[in-house]
Amino acid sequence: MTRLFLALFAALFLLPAIVGAQSADEVVWIQIEAQPNLSSATERARAYSDSLEDVNGFALGGGWYGIAVGPYLRRDAELLLRSYRREGLVPRDSFIQVSQKFRQQFWPVGANVLNIPTIEPIDPNADTQTQADTSITQTALPPADQAADSEAATVPQAPVLPAAPVDETLDEARRSERDLDREQREQLQIALEWAGFYNSAIDGAFGRGTRGSMAQWQEANGYEVTGVLTTLQRAALLGEYNAVLEGIGLKPVRDTQAGIEMILPTAMVGFDKYEPPFAHYNSIGDSQARVLLISQSGDKDTLYGLYDIMQTLEIVPEQGPRERKSDSFELIGENGRIISQTQVSLQNGEIKGFTLIWPAGDEDRRRRVITEMTQSFTRLPGVLNSTAGGGDDQAVDLVSGLQVRLPKIARSGFFIDARGTVATTSQAVQNCSRLTLDDDTELDVVIDDANSGVSLLKPRTPLAPIKVATFNTVPPRLQSEIAVAGFPYEGVLGSATITFGSLEDVRGLNGEENIARLSVASQKGDAGGPVFDAKGQVLGMLLPRRDDAQQLPEEVKFAAEAKLIADIAQKAGITVTTVTEAGSASIKPQDLRENAKDMTVLVSCWE
Repeated sequence: MTRLFLALFAALFLLPAIVGAQSADEVVWIQIEAQPNLSSATERARAYSDSLEDVNGFALGGGWYGIAVGPYLRRDAELLLRSYRREGLVPRDSFIQVSQKFRQQFWPVGANVLNIPTIEPIDPNADTQTQADTSITQTALPPADQAADSEAATVPQAPVLPAAPVDETLDEARRSERDLDREQREQLQIALEWAGFYNSAIDGAFGRGTRGSMAQWQEANGYEVTGVLTTLQRAALLGEYNAVLEGIGLKPVRDTQAGIEMILPTAMVGFDKYEPPFAHYNSIGDSQARVLLISQSGDKDTLYGLYDIMQTLEIVPEQGPRERKSDSFELIGENGRIISQTQVSLQNGEIKGFTLIWPAGDEDRRRRVITEMTQSFTRLPGVLNSTAGGGDDQAVDLVSGLQVRLPKIARSGFFIDARGTVATTSQAVQNCSRLTLDDDTELDVVIDDANSGVSLLKPRTPLAPIKVATFNTVPPRLQSEIAVAGFPYEGVLGSATITFGSLEDVRGLNGEENIARLSVASQKGDAGGPVFDAKGQVLGMLLPRRDDAQQLPEEVKFAAEAKLIADIAQKAGITVTTVTEAGSASIKPQDLRENAKDMTVLVSCWE
């Protein structure tokens, strides 16, 4: 009763005196809703009247109609607004409004607290087709005799052009904005973020950050800077946001064999084949986009194994973030050609996910596509049959039809101390983004002596080699048997191999010191590998074949001698084991092979 008394007091005594006066803000309303036509506004006002007191309805201008409760003193209105919100009686975006924002009253029927001509009420039960909305202007027809005269006229009439859309005022923009639901508000924040003007939470709350980004967007696009987007501006922003998707053909695709349904860019990719655990959707035309659907049975160990394998594939460049959790993982890889993003999760013994491979330099569309794919990803019953597909593409460097990522160059090397320092050819370390030992351990360059062709590398994580080199610095006997250990086919074979030959000279062809000439049928991948004598001691390191105009016989090879390598190591502060006197007996060939395999490593240079 107290609230009702205050309302009647304000209506009868305060309002006539304060409308248009400077003290008008002291008596206010709680605006709870706005509707774009009188019929729906009347229905909503009637509905609110069943649960709230003091419900009123007013025209707002621009064809909109507002529903408000009041009037109240401001302090009472603020308390009542918080109470109504807490009880869920009014929308969360209800707000305090002043009387000057209202025009003619339409509810309650016959009421006129603002002393402005009222609007005829709308009967919601009547035929809506016969009710004219007050915001629509009716055009009167001319009398019949005038119409006849106009039919007889021969002067052509100018075509009537449609009127240009009139943008909203700031108040109208605020009112139309209040009708947006949470999803629509979040979509505007997403569009502002995509346009580069917003970088905060997507929460549908239009606070200071969102208002600032709206103002920046308005300024950048030549609009009046208000921080509140009009209906036309919102349409323009969303139009820009969606324009990037034209021609992509985003449509739902249901792959029952893989047990996955999701939106795919069907104008850019199409189904090609099954190679478990992948369903390949390859490029259409020159789009350069690809999609893999991932589907297989498994547990956590299977998931972790897939995580490791995916990172060896060429479609997952090495640069980019990786995240593995207990039941899911995400991989993002990027290079100058492509960006790939993989999302996989384990649920109820089924591992499912996808990879999107997209051409680099098209980030706007890629981000939109990955968002649509992620949000639409749906699991269907079943997984891809392990016997599905089985294409003809089979090779040691392919996994389920996908190319394994290969290094730019791979050469041999060998351990020279107990800390795992590696000697290799200088050729193996040129212009590399990273160096690895046996495709696993990261290596850093300690010293690269381009003149001698020798490089020394150290592992980033401590190693404990089974065997390290013992350098024989005693001049060897010519024509003695030697053995070269290495990876002749750049890692295709899983372990080092041994190739036997002979020592032909202790100088180069032009008399160069610290160079030994060999006769051995080695391959290019063997370069950087150790050269052993019959005692299992290291005579030197095999150098790569020179690319010059002189065509030497295939078996002619050269090696950097042990003393040279030991000197380079000493300069780098690395202590190695050397033999300065002849002695010890030859070892068995099988023992030489075992020692060589334990000492020799594969050094890979990656772009």
